[in-house]
Amino acid sequence: VEHIMAALNRVNAELTPLQPKGQALVKNVQTQFSQNKDASETGPHVATITVDLLTAEERHGQLDDIIQRWREEVGDLPDILSINFKEPSIGPAGLAIEVRLQGTDLTQLKTASIALQNWLNRYQGVFNLSDDLRPGKPEVRLSLREGALALGLDATTIANQLRSAYYGYTASEIQVGPESYEIDVRLDRLDRDSLADLDYFTLTTQDGQQVPLSAVATIEMARGYARIQRINNQRTVTIQGDVDRRVLNVNELISQTQKRFLPDFQERYPTISISFEGSSKEGAKTGMSVRNGFLFGLIGVFILLSFQFRSYIEPLAVITAIPLSFIGVIWGHWLMGLDITMPSVVGFVSLAGIVVNDSIILITFLKMRVKEGFSIHDAACTASQERFRAVLLTSMTTIAGLIPLLSETSLQAQILIPLVTSLVFGLLASTLLVLLVVPALYTILEDFGFTEKV
Repeated sequence: VEHIMAALNRVNAELTPLQPKGQALVKNVQTQFSQNKDASETGPHVATITVDLLTAEERHGQLDDIIQRWREEVGDLPDILSINFKEPSIGPAGLAIEVRLQGTDLTQLKTASIALQNWLNRYQGVFNLSDDLRPGKPEVRLSLREGALALGLDATTIANQLRSAYYGYTASEIQVGPESYEIDVRLDRLDRDSLADLDYFTLTTQDGQQVPLSAVATIEMARGYARIQRINNQRTVTIQGDVDRRVLNVNELISQTQKRFLPDFQERYPTISISFEGSSKEGAKTGMSVRNGFLFGLIGVFILLSFQFRSYIEPLAVITAIPLSFIGVIWGHWLMGLDITMPSVVGFVSLAGIVVNDSIILITFLKMRVKEGFSIHDAACTASQERFRAVLLTSMTTIAGLIPLLSETSLQAQILIPLVTSLVFGLLASTLLVLLVVPALYTILEDFGFTEKV
């Protein structure tokens, strides 16, 4: 802990001059011993250091860069099983990397876990990898020798005598006036202050004979596991880690692991099952929900347009604006330097009920011109020209209302930036393309005889 704190002080001294008005980068530091939420263990072997920094609106420098600088200053620490530098996160998204291995053999599970971690560590941007099958405290293991049962000594008897000798046994209780006292009996301190004392420890059989412990049991030093997790009654090892999303895409990492690593992994460890949890699972679940909602909304739009146009074919020309908006979504994220994430997809789905407005304006105007005696070809040629201002204003008013949120730099608004990017650029692209594509598509439908005869 002292080494880590010294590294933090060096980082603070290095970056403080870069902060506004020379404010200290580190505001508060709290150290908690014997507890760590990520370790799921308690005891003197774990600790948590919590650091409060200048707020994101005030400080210069990104949090990921500061954490990376701290990690570099700490370097490699001897005799440390795991050390993680991470930002506390709140929400249902889950960890970037969370893989579960399930099987019956703990040794094989640990070997498989190390193999998977070595694979993931090959990717730049992966850090804080660890699993929850960590070695526990050193322990002494006793195994009965052949013939021990013939002396009337079984595992329970030996364990009880050892416990009584080292931890004490209440032999009697006496009453002295109103007070009662327990009489505990155990070995003298000098006879139980070394592991070598076990070599001279004797057991008492049922007939009162003294038998050396080493004569009926083998003694070996070993180390078990601090915690064995079970999920659905199966032994489970969970591998967790973080990803620098500026360097590596999580979905691409999971996809590459499934395609290039899992086939060989399953051949080497056929009895181990593997499942991907965390953000990949939650993202897939959310994606399925969004997809179902999108299809339901698309069907609703189609039904409403079918009533309005009294046709099942003409609404297809209107709905064409929805896939056209995805072109703007892609270009918008590229121009903004953003990855297409779940908020981006939610923004695109929200466009389904917005971008059709421009198409409805064009188709309605086109049908009005046909009623006035124009041919569909002539009406389509003039529709984009005469309704250009109406279509443009319909979209621009929506885009103008979203621009302030798109340009917001506060930390609280960052989660909404991909969503707004999808709305703004998707609406912009669909507006421009609808003016060309929808009239042309409606004319094509008329050539095949699918449009309503007015």
